[in-house]
Amino acid sequence: MVHATLGPLEVGGVRVLAVHIASAVAVAPLVLLHVARRAQRPRQTDMSRRTALRAMVVGGAAALAYGATESVTSVAGLPGRHRRATGSYEVGSGVPSTMPVTQWFTDDVARIDLDTYALQVSRLGEPTIALSHGELLAMSSTTQVAVLDCTGGWWAEQTWRGVRLDTLLGTPDRGSIAVRSATGYTRRFPPEDTSVLLLATHVGGALLSSGHGAPVRLVAPGRRGFWWVKWVDHVSVEPQPWWSQPPFPLQ
Repeated sequence: MVHATLGPLEVGGVRVLAVHIASAVAVAPLVLLHVARRAQRPRQTDMSRRTALRAMVVGGAAALAYGATESVTSVAGLPGRHRRATGSYEVGSGVPSTMPVTQWFTDDVARIDLDTYALQVSRLGEPTIALSHGELLAMSSTTQVAVLDCTGGWWAEQTWRGVRLDTLLGTPDRGSIAVRSATGYTRRFPPEDTSVLLLATHVGGALLSSGHGAPVRLVAPGRRGFWWVKWVDHVSVEPQPWWSQPPFPLQ
């Protein structure tokens, strides 16, 4: 509630959103333990009219509380009125140097030697090819404006330049597109997404910094920040379907 109304505040150097996330992570194993120890069998009364009415009342009360909170936030001119529907606040749009540097909690910022870097590109049934940083820069002709909306509670709109994924992989008719980071972090995408996914080498007209994914990062318009893989070193077409992965990364 604090984050949604008063903005991305910090208390004692700790962001209120971080407290929210940590609380959810801490509660998860307790919920599983509760379910395991107090398992409930379905009952005929679970589908009764009274149960349905209670659910409607609770849902309606929640909707009214949400609407009231939004109204007060807007009328009082609180910072929360500027947040996106995802809860994120704008930071650094058009100025990449002020955009926060974030990555998955198990990763550190990767420092990659541009002289020895090579992007591995693999198609089904074809030999893997390697593209140097210089070769990728020569191919980086597509410019795209896209919003990076991070689950850390911020968003930024930037102009990205790079190579569309279908230029390297075509448009496969099956399987998935796996995009892997030098850290091992990997996300899979539907094959039809190759035409909208961009392997960016530049942001705001300048080369990416290490913190923002240099030498190459994925730009995935319309997807949250954890899909925007940084420090990409391998893209491939693989037989597994894209949905054969956790909806939210676990490592």
